[in-house]
Amino acid sequence: MVQGSRQWHEKLSFAMLGYRTTVRTSIGATPYLLVYGTEAVIPAEVEIPSLRVIIKAEIDDDEWVKTRLKQLSLIDEKRLTSVCHGQLYQKRMAQAYKKKVRPRHFEVGQLVLRRILPHQIEAKGKFSPNWQGPFIVKKVLPNGASYLTDIEGKMA
Repeated sequence: MVQGSRQWHEKLSFAMLGYRTTVRTSIGATPYLLVYGTEAVIPAEVEIPSLRVIIKAEIDDDEWVKTRLKQLSLIDEKRLTSVCHGQLYQKRMAQAYKKKVRPRHFEVGQLVLRRILPHQIEAKGKFSPNWQGPFIVKKVLPNGASYLTDIEGKMA
């Protein structure tokens, strides 16, 4: 472990290895696999040989080059598979979002409240109100946007 925050750079390479060799849910593959076309051999597998390392060690150079070229030709297929997986993941996330969201349709002349967002000047702390208003809907635009006026008729 790192003793103190000044030695973080010593463990950065280990963190990056862990990040690059972890399967991403959104694409269904590791970033290392998509770049190099094969799974990474972790340092422990070099010290204690796994079946994959033993198989690579017992073939000659010509065969290794042929299998490596074959793996590299399959990279495009793996990348295409991960793109499809990512699109399916985005579709599932959109469905989960749409299941919880209720669309609201406002009409001209309707009274509404306006939400005070945390970055606005009116947000002054934990006990300040979350809503502002009432306002009157002056004009409805596509995609749910609308122009609001206060009770006196001033544009908000």
